[in-house]
Amino acid sequence: MAFSSFLDGKRAACRALVEALGTYFSYVSILGTDVSAIVFRADRKSSAIQEGRGERGFVLRMHDGRSFFEYSLDDIAGEPAALAEKIARAVRVDPGLESRMIRAEALRDEPMTRDFARETDFDRYTDAQLLDICKALSQELLQKDEHVLNAIGMIQPFTVSKLFITQNRELSQHYGWANGYLLVVYNDGKMVQARHVEGEDQLQLILENLKKHTDDVIDLARHLTKATPIEPGVYDVITDSSITGLIAHEAFGHGVEMDQFVKDRALAKQYVGQYVASPIANMHDGAAAAHSVASYFFDDDGVLAHDTQIIRDGILQGGLSDLASAAQLGAAPTGNGRRDSYKRKAYSRMTNTFFEAGHDKLEDMIASVKHGYMLFETNNGMEDPKNWQIQCTAEYGIEIVDGKLTEHYVSPVVMSGSVPELLKSISMVSDNFRVIGSGMCGKGYKEWVRVSDGGPNLKVRVKLG
Repeated sequence: MAFSSFLDGKRAACRALVEALGTYFSYVSILGTDVSAIVFRADRKSSAIQEGRGERGFVLRMHDGRSFFEYSLDDIAGEPAALAEKIARAVRVDPGLESRMIRAEALRDEPMTRDFARETDFDRYTDAQLLDICKALSQELLQKDEHVLNAIGMIQPFTVSKLFITQNRELSQHYGWANGYLLVVYNDGKMVQARHVEGEDQLQLILENLKKHTDDVIDLARHLTKATPIEPGVYDVITDSSITGLIAHEAFGHGVEMDQFVKDRALAKQYVGQYVASPIANMHDGAAAAHSVASYFFDDDGVLAHDTQIIRDGILQGGLSDLASAAQLGAAPTGNGRRDSYKRKAYSRMTNTFFEAGHDKLEDMIASVKHGYMLFETNNGMEDPKNWQIQCTAEYGIEIVDGKLTEHYVSPVVMSGSVPELLKSISMVSDNFRVIGSGMCGKGYKEWVRVSDGGPNLKVRVKLG
């Protein structure tokens, strides 16, 4: 798997366009993007190979010493001086509107030339082989139990090539990731769905792990047909890594994206340096903080990937910034500038968001619960960054009675309350750790990017319903 030949052939044109635009602006950058994504899917009745969420194009960012300007286009072919003049005219602001523009400090353009790459084994598999594997997984699930109405095997690999050029910098990165899915629709008097998800940059590992978990998916489906609604109340709860990640994502993920600080839309801005969680809680975010779906080498602003500690020993340390919000706030960018696509604006966005592992054993955590639940599998979540309220939904929970997991499943389970109250209730943190990267996160209802989250098991006291 090699860096995009399309982008490789545009390096000289990008440099020439940056130079030409330099006559109009004090800072110019070009981000070239070439993303390939394919979906392989099979179920009881059909199979298909489909295009995923790919893109190819360029976005330019300019700064005139006062404000930012952006311009996107599918290609940068043509005479550089003429294209630069066209772009400069297109972003020109009416003098009457200049006073209303957001101001930001001039950007530093420190010299750097680097090519980054992370190898995958995607080239070892043909499209036909991957589709056949999905078919075989679907058939295997269907044959395990007569109550399986449908079974889906799915593999979603994607590869990313990005080129970033300014007057003094030339960076490229190339990497891939894939997710694999098992999903069954099961009916034994009650219709339910059960799933298992894997994520790696090596397809061989994904395929091996999917094969190992076919029995687990069927077993989960059987239990879910007998699951009951939970009796609302406040309980001691043990979270699995998925729910731990959901708490991290919703509690201090969006709430510390610093473009929200600029707009005074996040209460966290007022609490930097203060206790917002239990002293045993430590939380991170960053493309360099974990190896998962959101692990890149530099962000869409050309800032190298970071490992940013959001909470240290219960104290809020700071937030996550893109280049523009950092410039407006007088802060250093954290490498969290991400775009839905080259056609969209860069925002401060989460990457790999998680709690650090602790020192407790999971079995001891469960044994410490007189009556409560262990919660599994993220469904969805919401937060209110201005008022610090949170709602997280788990696919299911297992009741704990006298320190032991029972056979009683509840589903679905909604966890809600105040962010500080929830995080300050953390009383135990396990020594195991997992980050899961299988989904997309929107900024509000749009601006989708790939993210991961996770961590250890947490013991918390929280309202369930």
